Amino acid sequence: MALLDVLDKERTIAAPSFNRWLVPPAALAIHLCIGMAYGFSVFWLPLSRAIGIKDPVVCAKEMSLLAELFTTTCDWKISSLGWMYTLFFVFLGSSAALFGGWLERAGPRKAGVVSALCWCGGLIISAIGIYKHQMWMMWLGSGVIGGIGLGLGYISPVSTLIKWFPDRRGMATGMAIMGFGGGAVIGAPMAAELMKHFATPTSVGVWETFVVMAVIYFVFMMAGALSYRVPASGWKPAGWTPPVNAKTNTMITQRHVHVKRVWGIPQFWLIWWVLCLNVTAGIGILGMASPLLQEIFGGKLIGVDLAFNDLSVAQKASIAAVGASFAGLLSLFNIGGRFVWASCSDYLGRKPTYSIFLVLGFILYMSIPSSAHANNLFLFVAAFCIILSMYGGGFATVPAYLADLFGTQMVGAIHGRLLTAWSAAGVFGPVLVNYIREYQIANGVPKAQAYDVTMYVLAGMIALGLLCNLMVRPIADKYFMTDDELAVEKKLAHDRDVSVNAGMAGKGGGGVVAINRNPAVTAFAWAAVGIPLSIGIWLTLQKAAVFFK
Repeated sequence: MALLDVLDKERTIAAPSFNRWLVPPAALAIHLCIGMAYGFSVFWLPLSRAIGIKDPVVCAKEMSLLAELFTTTCDWKISSLGWMYTLFFVFLGSSAALFGGWLERAGPRKAGVVSALCWCGGLIISAIGIYKHQMWMMWLGSGVIGGIGLGLGYISPVSTLIKWFPDRRGMATGMAIMGFGGGAVIGAPMAAELMKHFATPTSVGVWETFVVMAVIYFVFMMAGALSYRVPASGWKPAGWTPPVNAKTNTMITQRHVHVKRVWGIPQFWLIWWVLCLNVTAGIGILGMASPLLQEIFGGKLIGVDLAFNDLSVAQKASIAAVGASFAGLLSLFNIGGRFVWASCSDYLGRKPTYSIFLVLGFILYMSIPSSAHANNLFLFVAAFCIILSMYGGGFATVPAYLADLFGTQMVGAIHGRLLTAWSAAGVFGPVLVNYIREYQIANGVPKAQAYDVTMYVLAGMIALGLLCNLMVRPIADKYFMTDDELAVEKKLAHDRDVSVNAGMAGKGGGGVVAINRNPAVTAFAWAAVGIPLSIGIWLTLQKAAVFFK
């Protein structure tokens, strides 16, 4: 057997004895690594003084962004570095859409390996770019190549988990996608410590940190990718039967839609807009949560009755610490919401769960200006925490929503195309929020009130999302694959029937993976991802505790 044959989808078909609870840790191993995309802001300040070390060597005011990409004589602006976020999410969505069909046929293992090569290889290219002070290499390495790795790594487990957990689709995808939200709570503290370790009088320690993190992430991502297994076609959990004609399951189909048809299906576009509008609003406030809190409540955060602009430098530093703890608190709700809301959707149904997101979100966005004007910090913070939990919950619930409507055969590819909504939201959200704020301030609106219009605009977007969700109906029969088309697609996807798979497992051949239900193996797999995630959450809780002092 050639070395690369182990990546073939046929080699990942699990034997009947395989424990399905080994698949979520494999997905988490990849998502916890690529989720560091959320934590890249930890690098911006050190990189903004990569040449000056202590103080930035400021570029000429007339220098264009294009020139800044190639300059070696002055430090990069944080605003220029921040474009990395846009690149991340644009290429995440576009690569997921472009390669989703290939992933269904190649299998999650091969996609996971390519994701590891792209994400970690991108970090190495970025490290070289930092060393040579070439920002274009950072954009190419982490932004473009790494962004492609993000897209493939993000969707690689979706179809597999949904097929392993037909009885708990929301919970299964929630566990994996929780890892993407949790990647920053592990990666950001690790990066901060590594930068401290590598910092010298001539280096801020960032390029060295990128190299070390690339190696660590590569080990974890490869372990996760090589651990992926797919169930045989027709497999189902022991004792479980698909729900039939239940009132709460009228939106769940047992048939399958081909990915090439989704662009022409109204329900796909309705869900696309639901996700785009929900994420646009969520990303918008996620990016401005800390400065928003500081500018609205000012000195009240530290017991001083002064507006933000009237505070001393030391006082602003104190409330900045409170703002950072607020951001940490929101990240915890973002992580927890992914698992909790997605799991609840297994009982509530996907469409009702999204309706809750959108109705409650509309109310909360509308209430934020009032709680801010009333100086009610508790209500203000509670609203943001719930909103961020639903932001994360929306990501985790949508794969199961798609599987319910479009079937499971090509749900990974369909999910990949839907993630173009995330790419669009990654541009719309920050731009919309920042420009409205700047326009308000430029027209003399006090900073403490400059976010009111923003919140009402975001509430309006959420209301549009609610209308789209209410319009979602079961897919028309004409869009589903016929039995012959499905058989062809299963052959292209190298699916093997469960009865055939059982016979081949008994003979020990055909590449069927035979792993016994060893509880020690399962415990080790969960500990490998659970311990780092628990440490990251604990560190974040410690930071968030500052907010309550």
